[in-house]
Amino acid sequence: MNRSVDDHAPNTSPVTSVPLLDLKRQHDPLQDEFAEALAKVCQSGWFCLGPDVKQLEKDVAEYSHAKHAIGCGSGSDALLLALMALDIGPGDEVIVPSFTFFATASAVARLGATPVFADIDPVSFNIDPADVQQKITSKTKAIIPVHLYGQCAEMDILMQIAEAAGIAVIEDAAQAIGAEFDGRRAGSIGHIGCFSFYPTKNLGGAGDAGMLTSNDDKLAKKLQLLRVHGMEPRYYHGLIGVNSRMDTFQAAILNVKLRHLDRWTEMRTENAQRYTALFNEVGLDQILGLPTALPHRRHVWNQYIVRVPDGRRDDVRTFMNEAKIGAEIYYPMGLHEQECFAHLGYGRGDLPETDRATAEVLALPIFPELTAEEQVAVVNRIADFFAGPGKGHKLAGPNFLKRRATAPKEE
Repeated sequence: MNRSVDDHAPNTSPVTSVPLLDLKRQHDPLQDEFAEALAKVCQSGWFCLGPDVKQLEKDVAEYSHAKHAIGCGSGSDALLLALMALDIGPGDEVIVPSFTFFATASAVARLGATPVFADIDPVSFNIDPADVQQKITSKTKAIIPVHLYGQCAEMDILMQIAEAAGIAVIEDAAQAIGAEFDGRRAGSIGHIGCFSFYPTKNLGGAGDAGMLTSNDDKLAKKLQLLRVHGMEPRYYHGLIGVNSRMDTFQAAILNVKLRHLDRWTEMRTENAQRYTALFNEVGLDQILGLPTALPHRRHVWNQYIVRVPDGRRDDVRTFMNEAKIGAEIYYPMGLHEQECFAHLGYGRGDLPETDRATAEVLALPIFPELTAEEQVAVVNRIADFFAGPGKGHKLAGPNFLKRRATAPKEE
């Protein structure tokens, strides 16, 4: 007989809540390493672009299979610096997905260039190469594919399109450090890669920090100058840059955490596989759209995203939150519909797959330290919603989900 979560193990307390993300679980075992690393920074007195930053740049370049890595202030700054290095400005167009975080398009607009929004592939949620191809004009200077949720975009086709058009490719790999396309790491395929170390990322700092990668020596040198006001030597400026120096404290924290990244990625992958098995076990795979790791990819599972159809997504989220189970919407609106981009003239229906995704996607807890029992609680709460008005949510559907997920037996 199947056991419920409550009686799964005699010494296991019932799960009463599940956070969307719990950084404390990850950080607590590393406190001594953090303290030692930060103390060394304080003793050195080198708080910006110090030896810790150089070490992180070296290690991230190696990890990402890139020739160069350049630390900066944030992932948003990384995108801005990448565009600046390519001399993109007024009159230029840059093709970006609409289904992404705001920074991807805002960096383009801040430089006076025009973001051109493309639709997404419904399976990967990444930019659709066919739509990119249709939107290239004589003004197009770059494409920014976003490796959304931890899975690389269709980089082989995008690079072919870019090469034929003579334009650059900037990889927005903010959510995808360590992800791979056909054996090549995110950030090493395009002309420039952009990473974020915001605390919620797979490799997160204790605040804002970012990184750029490139295999182009000239671009790397330009990026190094642009992040320090275009200054070299001191007080001599060949370029107009910005102040985007990486904080050495962040580098010290990240140097500690980078050593654990592959193990955490394996744990995220195991959690994703367990979710899929549990959803199949209770029959929710017949209702929800489950995420897919596409062939020739290494998916690093920054998010585990399900699709909730038929206009029920918001109700499912509310139902979960009422049980103190974390669930979030990434993203509730396409950038092409944001008020600040209204002047570009996009409307509902222009990007149909983006519109559909914004109405259906729901992110579930996927952080490495998430337990099997917590995942069972997540799946069973969603199953309760669809179990019918008598058991589940008042807006639930037909009463055909009668099974309950159970945690796997310990070996």
